[in-house]
Amino acid sequence: MARIAVIGAGAGAMAAAARLAVAGHRVVVCERETTYGGALGRFEREGFGFDTGPALLHLPAVYRDLFVKTGREPLESVLTLTQVDPASHHVFPDGTAVSLPNASRGGVLTALDGALGAGAGERWSAFLGRARDAWDATRRPLLEEPLWAEWQVLGRDPYPAVRRRGLFGRGKGPTTATLAETARRELSDPRLIALLESHAMAYGFDPRAVPASAAVLPYMEQTFGTWYPAGGMRALADALHARCVARGVEFRFGAPVERIVVADGRAAGVVTADGEVTEAEHVIAGVTPEALAGLVPGGAPWEASDAPAGPPPGPVPARMTVALALRGARPDGAAHRTVVHTDDRAAELAAVFGGGGAPAARPTVTVLRPDDPATRPDDAHEAVTLTATVAAPGPGGLAAADAEALAERMTERAEAAVPGLRERLLWREVLPPTAEARLPGPALAGGGGRFLRPANRTRIPGLHAVGGWSHPGGGPAHAGMSGAIVAGLIVNGEDWHGST
Repeated sequence: MARIAVIGAGAGAMAAAARLAVAGHRVVVCERETTYGGALGRFEREGFGFDTGPALLHLPAVYRDLFVKTGREPLESVLTLTQVDPASHHVFPDGTAVSLPNASRGGVLTALDGALGAGAGERWSAFLGRARDAWDATRRPLLEEPLWAEWQVLGRDPYPAVRRRGLFGRGKGPTTATLAETARRELSDPRLIALLESHAMAYGFDPRAVPASAAVLPYMEQTFGTWYPAGGMRALADALHARCVARGVEFRFGAPVERIVVADGRAAGVVTADGEVTEAEHVIAGVTPEALAGLVPGGAPWEASDAPAGPPPGPVPARMTVALALRGARPDGAAHRTVVHTDDRAAELAAVFGGGGAPAARPTVTVLRPDDPATRPDDAHEAVTLTATVAAPGPGGLAAADAEALAERMTERAEAAVPGLRERLLWREVLPPTAEARLPGPALAGGGGRFLRPANRTRIPGLHAVGGWSHPGGGPAHAGMSGAIVAGLIVNGEDWHGST
């Protein structure tokens, strides 16, 4: 039995902690905040409740596997998961609207043909077929296995781009392209392009810079479904924490780690701000690469030949959240998730990825209206959450006046999804983004490896990285996979190559 110190109590860190505790190790989690969950936060006021991080779950099999492997109670015995149907409703600038059914490729094709015109569904379906090829080619190395030592091979984009016609009718071979270029060439309809690019934006990716392999993001959602836990995504964090506690994991809250102890060339424990030393044979760090570099001697704990140890190229955006308390019941048939698309994508991309400046005047806004009693004081009220991807603010955060102005614009745009919103509004709480709430996004193949995440192994024996800022990247499902990989490396040894 080894002693293991975990830095941070996010989803990935708790996933690793639970698995390691079941394997017989003594696990201590040191969390600087007063609670667990990391990005899976919740804001509550006057009987209303709102998720402040990811609001929907994709690939629930990741957590089903975790709960099966860590005890007799399956996930559904401690958490009620419901498929969201329709998975999403989209409102485009020209007034066109379409509802996309959950996990039904044929249903999506029919819906797009009916709303956007004949042929739209087939173009989207063909695009997702190519995305499936990219998914099949990279699923294991990007999701189920430790990052390969020869990670450079993942720098090639697996997306099978459509062959282009050359001079005199001869076909040119597929060429590498960004997601935006691929969308223009293969989808053509600006509404389909907006649909695709909204998936990239939701994960914090600039579609003009990210490789075409980002096509796996809508493929993953439309193939494996969109799920909502009763009580919101915070309920998933509650279930993870309870499972850890039941398996003997010790949590220390309000205990920021100031230093990782390295002795005889390997990780040997952590020192918290109060000076307490926790000795350990293994240390798992669920923090950003920049934060981890500040905790160990010599800076970043990856070799120069490893995958890039920092965030992907360009600014990493954040999530702006606005909580709305409404009088009046949630209408029957209201979509759980509506995306109100911007009518000026160029301006939005410049505002989010242009390196600072004012937020977009007309951002793409996601409107979340869960049919969940846990979100409202009674059935005569409704809780609505608005989110938008915005440029991450500096250390001082977004100025209050700018945050309020952006919230006002988001509320105005949300009226396309919630008719009569202003008349129903009781109060609005603005939850501006912080520098710590950036969107790391999942790891992607292509782009020369620039969109991979730092390896879970480090140059310091006994020190591992876990969570959204390490392999295989951000999002609840990917964080859970990260925890599984780290636990596998510790239990099975550093030569472990992943699931079989």
